[in-house]
Amino acid sequence: MKKVLLSAAAIAAIALSASAEQKIVIDGSTTVGPIAKAFAEYFMAAHPDVNITVSESGSGNGAKSIMNGVCDIADMSRPMKDSEFKAAADKGIQPVAHVVALDGLPVLVHPQNPIGELTIEQIRDIYTGKITNWKELGGPNLGIVVITRDTNSGTYETFEGMVMNKEKITEKAEYVGSNGAIRQRVQSTPAAIGYAGLGFVDKTVKALKVNGVYPSAGTVRTGEYPISRPLFMYTNGYPKLGSPVYQFVTLYLTEDGQEMVDQIGFIPVTSY
Repeated sequence: MKKVLLSAAAIAAIALSASAEQKIVIDGSTTVGPIAKAFAEYFMAAHPDVNITVSESGSGNGAKSIMNGVCDIADMSRPMKDSEFKAAADKGIQPVAHVVALDGLPVLVHPQNPIGELTIEQIRDIYTGKITNWKELGGPNLGIVVITRDTNSGTYETFEGMVMNKEKITEKAEYVGSNGAIRQRVQSTPAAIGYAGLGFVDKTVKALKVNGVYPSAGTVRTGEYPISRPLFMYTNGYPKLGSPVYQFVTLYLTEDGQEMVDQIGFIPVTSY
């Protein structure tokens, strides 16, 4: 009887191990989230034995999750910081970046706002509070409602680095937790201004030209649009060839993966 019990325990352990190997946990950026979700749906349809969960807690939390061993893949809309790499290394984690798409960061206003173009300097002046009314820019006599992302967001850090030039965002700015929330706030507020990933632009908001360049797949790909960035998925080390994680993070290299990235509204890194 003792031998049978041990055998059953061993079988249970093997089954548990096999089950764990077929689960992929993803956490991080709300910008990269739609790509991860589309990839997950596609991947699970092709591999019914693999279960994938996608959470969107922000790029900073994605970095924390992978360094704490909570997730297999960290979605990030910015590169990992040196401090994050060091913290990961201290825990025996070796983050490896996979650039899955390119993205622009359109500046958004309400469709009824007649303003169609701003410079980086004007956007910065709005976000520092130097410019407070649309009439100062030739628009309507409306106090500008400044909307920004939460400080844990990679989108926030991209905007801060590429637009703010180390200047502080006005204390009157409203902070929201996702790209979708930015869009929702702008579409419902005629005096608002915000920013979000290229894949979040639709008819309910108006994307502005920045320094004379409209944000599009073409202008982001060529680098003409001044607020552009790569989008990342990070793994702990380079995943084992042929493993579910390897197949998932290289899906962007396939024709189907590129089509999904394009349909979501981002720019494929490569094309066939």
